[in-house]
Amino acid sequence: MTMKKMAIFVGLSIVTCSLMLTPVWAAGPSLDAWKPAFDPSGAKYKCIISNVSHPVLKGVYTGFAFRDLLWKRSNGQIYVDYKPFSMLGGEVEVLNQLQMGAIQGMGVSSVAAANLGPRFGLVNLPFLIDSFDKLDKFVGNRKLFDHFMMAMDHQGIIGIDITGYGNYGWATTTPVRSIADAKKLKFRTAEAPVNQLVYREWGINPVAMPWPDVPVALKQGVIDGLDHTPMVCSITKKFEVAKYYTYIDYAQGLFIWIFNKAWFNKLPADLQATFKSTLNEVCADIRAQTVGQEAAEIMKSSKDGIQFFKLPDAEMEILRKKGDIAHRKFAPEINKLRDGDTYRPADYLKEVQDFIGYQRP
Repeated sequence: MTMKKMAIFVGLSIVTCSLMLTPVWAAGPSLDAWKPAFDPSGAKYKCIISNVSHPVLKGVYTGFAFRDLLWKRSNGQIYVDYKPFSMLGGEVEVLNQLQMGAIQGMGVSSVAAANLGPRFGLVNLPFLIDSFDKLDKFVGNRKLFDHFMMAMDHQGIIGIDITGYGNYGWATTTPVRSIADAKKLKFRTAEAPVNQLVYREWGINPVAMPWPDVPVALKQGVIDGLDHTPMVCSITKKFEVAKYYTYIDYAQGLFIWIFNKAWFNKLPADLQATFKSTLNEVCADIRAQTVGQEAAEIMKSSKDGIQFFKLPDAEMEILRKKGDIAHRKFAPEINKLRDGDTYRPADYLKEVQDFIGYQRP
């Protein structure tokens, strides 16, 4: 076979293989199980909302629950086109799309949210809002919570409410029973400033990585562990590779439901009110359901052979002491006031710490 014929043969083979494989690559996750029970074609307004994770998680399913209830409450005027499963990309990428107005909304993780709204980093500070009860207490204080939700207002993005995905700890490929064990591993963290700072203070190796890249990185050994919650690791099958989990419970994982301000302000006033009240109602219900879901996923994972550990009290105290440094270092960003803030505290972080009952170690 001549070189010319060989080149043509190879080229045709590549094209043929591409045509055969493209449908598989392009298929991606299916939303068939979550199709709306209505025809959205007559909607006056469309709102594309993104999320990176799996809607079996109650906090992620929020988007579908909101879609259906808002359709009813708005009398079919607003259609929420919800895109979970990282269908629109990783969180930093999607945040840029939201800010530019390419999409209208996002259920962004609290860890990534601090990139555009540093005040959102408050909930990632270690051992501050570190339980479901403390989260409920924080949400119930409208003065403090509403100020928190203004974190991206200066970026042209409004925050309306939150849902959760459990308590943060360590899912690992080898058992971690001590800080020394943890220091031997590479932990994936979100592309998030607070988390990177916390892990450096703990002396543990953080690897910032978009969530869609995690499955391959975990299987190939690029990372040895995840900074994440047990329910996420269970539902998204990370426990198939990382079969050990160490309870740290240093922060609550949140999805913050944010929207392009310019798009939202174009809605009629009555639909703006309906939009907000409907999402508030859905989020409150989902937060209550999340408590039970975490307990159920831990029980299920234990039965499936996942081993769960706790660090000794003395080592947890070390994490608390070193974690407090992150409170001090990130305080200026959390306390920074913007032109749109109506509540203007002298030290917002301290107000939250005092209200929650945070004790400096």
